[in-house]
Amino acid sequence: MDYEPPLLEIYKTLLQASLDDDDVDVGIHTSQKPDWCELPLIDLSKLSLGHHEREECMEEMSGAAKTWGFFQILNHGVSQELLQILRCEQLEVFRTPFAHKSSGNFLNLPARSYRWGNPSATNFRQLPWSEALHMFLPDIARMDYQHQSLRSTVEAFASVVAPLAESLVQILAHKVNIKFSYFQENCSAKTSFLRLNRYPPCPFSSRVFGLLPHTDSCLLTIVHQDHVGGLQLMKDGNWIDVKPNPHALVVNVGDLFQALSNGTYISAKHRVVAAEKVERVSVAYFYSPRKDSLIESHIMPPMYRRFTFGEYKEQIEKDIKETGDKVGLSRFLL
Repeated sequence: MDYEPPLLEIYKTLLQASLDDDDVDVGIHTSQKPDWCELPLIDLSKLSLGHHEREECMEEMSGAAKTWGFFQILNHGVSQELLQILRCEQLEVFRTPFAHKSSGNFLNLPARSYRWGNPSATNFRQLPWSEALHMFLPDIARMDYQHQSLRSTVEAFASVVAPLAESLVQILAHKVNIKFSYFQENCSAKTSFLRLNRYPPCPFSSRVFGLLPHTDSCLLTIVHQDHVGGLQLMKDGNWIDVKPNPHALVVNVGDLFQALSNGTYISAKHRVVAAEKVERVSVAYFYSPRKDSLIESHIMPPMYRRFTFGEYKEQIEKDIKETGDKVGLSRFLL
């Protein structure tokens, strides 16, 4: 199929080396019937009820961010109809011939908006079996006229999920005594971004990740995953499968919120496992600050030194280039 990224071709040598080594174990343990884990499920409709219900909802959210770093939300304001349309639009745009997707001007978006795999991988543990369309919110309006349906659908999704993220952050910030004005001053639609993800069927699903283990380098992430599943998170030292819920959105704390909360909230490591016979899509919204935003603990004594978001991104890029791993917040511990 001419729309598939040449993952097998690029990874062939590295994959063959791993297949020839029977002792290789990348830590992917999947089965036909995974042991699904039910994330904390929070009904946001309680926020508009009485004072008691609102406080209970806020406590549930804060408690999940402290113990899991992840939770799911219901009655979030994003309609099922919109999510279904967005899924169809994603599948259609990813079925554009690969030569066109990788041309550098796909959809009239900035260079590197379309990303796939990791052509610079030096070992099979660095092989994500996926492709993605990455765009800052102002870039959406740049999409060419041939994809007006995709543009309007993505704009509709962003118009709902952006204020949703602000509402969630305001609640979480309040619970750790961080003034919401910090986020109002440092975050906007210009600094946050969307990523449409597609995970093609993978003939080496027991050896290759759909998305490598990582934490998110933002404040907060909101994800809609389809019915296929594949999202796993680290809890108490074990990888657990997150059961898909078609009516819920998945929310997780990012590194920057962990630093701001002085480790009160958890930026949990997570990954996506590859599926052998089916494709999977998801959409993620990353609530992020400006590069010059100062990240410092609002709880004393601080665990982390002060740093800017720009410094953090530079350190991540340096570590990935030198070690193949992000490393992350541990670089900034006092």
